Amino acid sequence: MNYFEFSFKIDPFKPWSEILTVYLLEIDFEGFYEEDGQLKACIKEDSFNPLYFKELMSSLESKEVNISYEKLKIPHQNWNISWESNFQPVEIDDELIIAAPFHDIIKNYRIILIIEPKMSFGTGHHQTTHLMCKSILKLNLAGKKVLDMGSGTGVLAMLSEKMGSKDITAVDIEEWSAENCNENASANGCIHINSICGDIEVIVGRKFDYIFANINKNILMKQMSQYFKSLSENGLLYLSGFFDSDSEELISLAEKCGMSYISSELKEGWALVVLKK
Repeated sequence: MNYFEFSFKIDPFKPWSEILTVYLLEIDFEGFYEEDGQLKACIKEDSFNPLYFKELMSSLESKEVNISYEKLKIPHQNWNISWESNFQPVEIDDELIIAAPFHDIIKNYRIILIIEPKMSFGTGHHQTTHLMCKSILKLNLAGKKVLDMGSGTGVLAMLSEKMGSKDITAVDIEEWSAENCNENASANGCIHINSICGDIEVIVGRKFDYIFANINKNILMKQMSQYFKSLSENGLLYLSGFFDSDSEELISLAEKCGMSYISSELKEGWALVVLKK
């Protein structure tokens, strides 16, 4: 399968590289990394919609940012080589490291996760994944049923198992992400993760003590009522994947569904919100 790789020059780079990443995710871009001061993003050739892309770029012309780009058609395997050359390990509070098989780990960490992303989102580099991981590290999940919604590489699912859960469901709409989650789980000795390719309908009728959903705002809004239905009594919902400016709208919707606001965490303009049923 062929991919298009886009190289974006962005001025100012921060925070607009993160903002652009969110917009690109909504039109099926994936595999983001930074190189030589540019944002690199890939999309499958048959998923690229020139009209959606043109509309997105036009909408940004009125913002206080200058964005230019180059597009290159590349084989999938060449993208993996580019990713490997740029992927650096992610450390969280000296408790967790997320690394690739080719990294040398010289420090002692409480938890080590080794991943091969293969185009899946969730290496821990993004602020929202970092926020989620930091929150899960504080939890005792022994005896708890966990849902990782929009699982990508499976980092949150694997971390949940390391924190004690033996009943974890990981859901992603992309088949390669579900497969990648399985591969990463096996490589990390995780045996309690059920990785499913599907959308929100696959959890209908099921109950979870904890739901971790690190997805973009629009999807979180659409799925909020089902999160409420799928939470056990006193269950906790952790939401991320959006800017702090979007928190109030998400909290308001969650409260209308019957949940109560517990707390928020912020990292460089990105937010994590915790809600309770």
